[in-house]
Amino acid sequence: MSPESFVDIFREALGVVLMLVAAVILPSLMVGLLVSIFQAATSINEQTLSFLPRLVVTLLALAWGAHWGLQTLMEFFYLMIDQIPQVIS
Repeated sequence: MSPESFVDIFREALGVVLMLVAAVILPSLMVGLLVSIFQAATSINEQTLSFLPRLVVTLLALAWGAHWGLQTLMEFFYLMIDQIPQVIS
């Protein structure tokens, strides 16, 4: 296995992981920011006020993007299976 092929596979894997994680984390970060701004403006320091909306948005993002995420992982898996002969030789 040449170093170039290893770097290509690693770069592709990192790209897939970054896309899948960003699809779940970014909505949660946005809701957390909005709730934090609301808490700062109203001086409400309740822990559950920031936790519950982020949890709900994260679960909704997982439910909404599950099909896309699984399809992306399957495409990456098929790409890796197709590259086995090139990596071995």
